[in-house]
Amino acid sequence: MFSYIRNSGGAAGSMPLFAVVASFAACTTVSTLPDPLAAGWDGVPVCQLLHEDLKQRILRCTFEPGVGHERHFHVRHFGYAISGGRMQITDASGVRVVDLSTGSSFTSPGILWHEVMNVGDTTTDFLIVEPK
Repeated sequence: MFSYIRNSGGAAGSMPLFAVVASFAACTTVSTLPDPLAAGWDGVPVCQLLHEDLKQRILRCTFEPGVGHERHFHVRHFGYAISGGRMQITDASGVRVVDLSTGSSFTSPGILWHEVMNVGDTTTDFLIVEPK
């Protein structure tokens, strides 16, 4: 979820261009995985729908320490860290830990799949804005 961050305040890795292009191309097809709203953690939702209309969908995703987000896909989106923290991300590139600052933002052309887990000691909270 966060390897492609254009972060305005925290540290993050970067995804190779070929991986971004592959992820984008893959997201133009129908996925058999749940989207972030449908995916949860141990059967409990972690994202809530704040707004949806013909132009966009906005989600708020909250991760208490030790809580993650099961494997899911993302369409193109913008994200904003309401409350930053330390997240472990697992995707086709492997496993990495990313520290995100409160107020940082990121964009993504879409993600074929990933899983995340809050491995820090504070609650991490994100807004995800998906243009339609």
